[in-house]
Amino acid sequence: MKLEIRRLLSAAEHDQAVELQKLYWGADAGNLVPRHMLHSFSQYGGHALGAFDEDKLVGLVLGFIGTDIDMDAPDARPAMANLLIMSKRMVVLPAYRGRNIGFRLKMAQRDVAIRQAIRLVTWTVDPLLAPNAHLNIRKLGGVIQRYEVNFFGLNDEESLRSDRLVVDWWVTQRRVKERAKGGGSALTLQQYFDVNTPIVNRADVSQEWLRPRRMTDVPGSTFALIEIPGDFRELEAADRSLADEWRYHIRAVFPQMLAAGYIVTDFVSGEFESRRRSFYLLSHHFDEDERRN
Repeated sequence: MKLEIRRLLSAAEHDQAVELQKLYWGADAGNLVPRHMLHSFSQYGGHALGAFDEDKLVGLVLGFIGTDIDMDAPDARPAMANLLIMSKRMVVLPAYRGRNIGFRLKMAQRDVAIRQAIRLVTWTVDPLLAPNAHLNIRKLGGVIQRYEVNFFGLNDEESLRSDRLVVDWWVTQRRVKERAKGGGSALTLQQYFDVNTPIVNRADVSQEWLRPRRMTDVPGSTFALIEIPGDFRELEAADRSLADEWRYHIRAVFPQMLAAGYIVTDFVSGEFESRRRSFYLLSHHFDEDERRN
């Protein structure tokens, strides 16, 4: 399929971007980036990148220049010392999913970052969505070092669904360059098992849906696996109580592993115990130069 990836610059294109957002985030204005903000992003260093099938917008990713400096810290460095691109709002029309459009949009965003001499693109992801993890970690080469509880500061009722992992995408890093050329991780779940990689939260498979079990102790191994359901959206629609149980479980597991020095470096799925299972792969001895260069 021939698609064009280009910047959205006109008011008409920005209107299409607002409508596309509604497919995923609904019509509530509080959840949408409006046209006037898209215009400002596009004119002052940010970007709205669209995938077009002729004149039809079928995919979108937004980004703006930011910094991770704590402005209230008394010893804060100048913001320019820690410039990054904050990526937001990647969405693809349902009928166009599975065609590598998300990957192409992110690679176009990488091109923008390199032209702006910015090495880091970052974004937040729901920790329980396996398809997103596959794209962000395995295909793009992002790494994860932070888990944010209630990232969006929502009220108690919704705060559980506001937890996020923070993806760091070092766009000039060797692993990212390999993925940009279609290379990257080819390791399978079985290969990780072959080197005795432990599952720290091996799920109970005795029922229709996977059920979380209490995390084991933090292992002393180089690698570790954190399991999530491969079909969380379907599980959530079928059994909201079990879905929330998974959310509380992951909220307990991830911070403990990251605090112990592990970093998410891969995402793998494969057959295990007669089911297709999905796991984050965490590495303990991760080279600092490899992470940032």
